[in-house]
Amino acid sequence: MPELPDVEVYREALAARVIGQPLQAVHVRNPFVLRTAVPPLDAVVGQTVRDVLRVGKRIVLAFDRELFLVFHLMIAGRLQWLPEGRKPPGKIALALFDFPTGTLAFTEAGTKRRASLHLAQGEAALAAFDAGGLDVMGANEPAFRERLVRENHTLKRALTDPRLFSGIGNAYSDEILHRARLSPLMLSQKLDDAQVARLFAATREVLAEWTARLRSEAAGEFPQRVTAFRPQMAVHGRFGQPCPMCGAPVQRIVYAESESNYCARCQTGGVILADRALSRLLHKSFPRTLDDG
Repeated sequence: MPELPDVEVYREALAARVIGQPLQAVHVRNPFVLRTAVPPLDAVVGQTVRDVLRVGKRIVLAFDRELFLVFHLMIAGRLQWLPEGRKPPGKIALALFDFPTGTLAFTEAGTKRRASLHLAQGEAALAAFDAGGLDVMGANEPAFRERLVRENHTLKRALTDPRLFSGIGNAYSDEILHRARLSPLMLSQKLDDAQVARLFAATREVLAEWTARLRSEAAGEFPQRVTAFRPQMAVHGRFGQPCPMCGAPVQRIVYAESESNYCARCQTGGVILADRALSRLLHKSFPRTLDDG
């Protein structure tokens, strides 16, 4: 799922292309993507884009009359910008939005239809899409600490909870925890002051660095390669590969539809965290430390 750095670079690219432009037409290719009926989608046609916003992991086009198009990309949803005359994508296209400057294509790969489009009217209706998570890039350490210890969760769960923190998902939480040298399974209320400070700094650094990196890669063009797996990442998606800090093989914990990647040497004192499925399968032969592997 695109997270804060990707969504922010999408937002910037869209803002440069559609702010001040009227929406000329909407073509819904897959009706399931539209999750609202009131106001009707054609109410936004002819209205001018006044701003492009980010609400958590959602992208919002703000129009006249307090109309808001809310895009939630979920796992496989993506945005494409089509200059005039360029043929739109085929089966993966969910909806097309025509502007004088070009066409915005909302796409989704695969067969699981999770991406969504809502049309909301009024600030209160838009606010309903905000889960209330803290935007760490605009927060101070005390505010971060308050959110972190509000509930006693594992750090992985706390960072990815949209009610606690805004825009952080599976990929960047792995990178943040590796940078902070903290276990993904450490409980949030068990951190000391130095660990909280380290996690706060790591969160801001990782998000800022990746936003800058993706912005540089786009180089003013519309983002093309939006993915959660990048070779420059330290641990996410790099199971079995060497940690860039210490060279130990990256470990993982597998969940139902995702996984947590970490370095046992840098983050858990050499302890390999139990993966329920794998540890059940291997039982006594499951390695407990790097030295057992």
